[in-house]
Amino acid sequence: MEKIIDENKQGQPLVLDQKKENQRKLFIESYGCQMNFSDSEIVASILAKEGFNTTQNLEDADLVLVNTCSIREKAEQTVRKRLEKYNAVKKINPQMKVGVLGCMAERLKSKFLEEEKIVDLVVGPDAYKDLPNLIEEVDAGRNAVNVILSKEETYGDISPVRLQSNGVSAFVSITRGCDNMCTFCVVPFTRGRERSRDPQSILKEIDDLVAQNFKEITLLGQNVDSYLWYGGGLKKDFDKASDFQKATAVNFAKLLDMVAAKHPKLRLRFTTSNPQDMTLDVIEIMAKHKNICKYIHLPIQSGSDRILKEMNRLHTRQEYFDLIDNIKRIIPECAISQDIITGFPTETEEDHQDTLSLMEYVKYDYGFMFAYSERPGTLAERKMEDDVPEDVKKRRLSEIIEVQRKHSEYRHQAFIGQTLEVLIEKESKKSDAHWSGRTTQNTVAVFPKGEYKIGDFVMVCINECTSATLLGEAVGYSDNN
Repeated sequence: MEKIIDENKQGQPLVLDQKKENQRKLFIESYGCQMNFSDSEIVASILAKEGFNTTQNLEDADLVLVNTCSIREKAEQTVRKRLEKYNAVKKINPQMKVGVLGCMAERLKSKFLEEEKIVDLVVGPDAYKDLPNLIEEVDAGRNAVNVILSKEETYGDISPVRLQSNGVSAFVSITRGCDNMCTFCVVPFTRGRERSRDPQSILKEIDDLVAQNFKEITLLGQNVDSYLWYGGGLKKDFDKASDFQKATAVNFAKLLDMVAAKHPKLRLRFTTSNPQDMTLDVIEIMAKHKNICKYIHLPIQSGSDRILKEMNRLHTRQEYFDLIDNIKRIIPECAISQDIITGFPTETEEDHQDTLSLMEYVKYDYGFMFAYSERPGTLAERKMEDDVPEDVKKRRLSEIIEVQRKHSEYRHQAFIGQTLEVLIEKESKKSDAHWSGRTTQNTVAVFPKGEYKIGDFVMVCINECTSATLLGEAVGYSDNN
């Protein structure tokens, strides 16, 4: 997996402040997408009420949970290695219990519990409220499992614990599941059908974050543009809703407008968008509000119409171009990033060239690029032969990465000489004398600390850049503080 920019600290243990009344210790790690990190915050909140404080020390833990990802083979391999580590510690501390959460849970429950006997607890992404009962089973010496997918669960009534937070930015989950059934993807099978949270519960969570002085939130969903609240229920059942429900429904554009208008100094981001579901009204709302970041993550996966059809992506290359053109027309300064899979079954050299030419047209700011790996349970795994040789996949991936590096540098060079608003998030990884933050375009900027502190909005004059980072000097506070 190659990333031009990735600020996520994947796999880091998450820590909750100690509470005197809680005697048991929870060690929790998260891998994969931002939704998994958000889910871990929900789990920590549920277990805090059951007597668990989180710890960074694996050896001290009474309960060890790993929140898993099945989207790429590498992620599964990483989780398996961690489970080996947990069980080595368990030999020293036999009272310790080990559990698997999230997307690997349903698919590998029998393997983990019965065949390999490497965990005590398996919990799917819709069953976290059942954790207290499951832990009782484990405490009684029995294995416990709940991987039932729900048509209603959104965890809208749970106030997440902000784990290992920088106190500046936070995730707010607004939808769960996905209905799109892309042939390469396991999400519809591991996270179920698409449903949305009550907008009032979303607004309340954001109100609480603002009261805690958070400066930026990211609205999360497997397919965030599909957000649709009409009183509850699955998105696919909206056509059966009453006339009143349809008339009062809140779609993603309306939700975005509501949040931005209520908190004009709060930076808003959202992810992930699907080209077939992103509508012009969302782009127009982004243009309307200064505090909605001018950045869209818009996965394309392939530039070939034939491969897009094989992937069951319900848009064409030209429709994607039309969407890109509209974004650039309505929000000229908007940054766009991509996901691309190379080496999908039957992909030819011509298909690969179509992807490269699409990249040349868009000139993405950055991207997340992968060689195709067959995922068990997907339609592609059941119906298609993984017929592109590994050496061809690697060569095509390296060509895609090289094009993206060139475009990232091109986009970043365009910022040189400009003065941009940057929200300070943390100390620079390379220098304790510099701050690191992001622009509205989600570009990382690094500059000398001066008098500024984490959480400040600062105007930064950009002097130079790399393919991944802007370098500059702070010239003052922005008017957003």
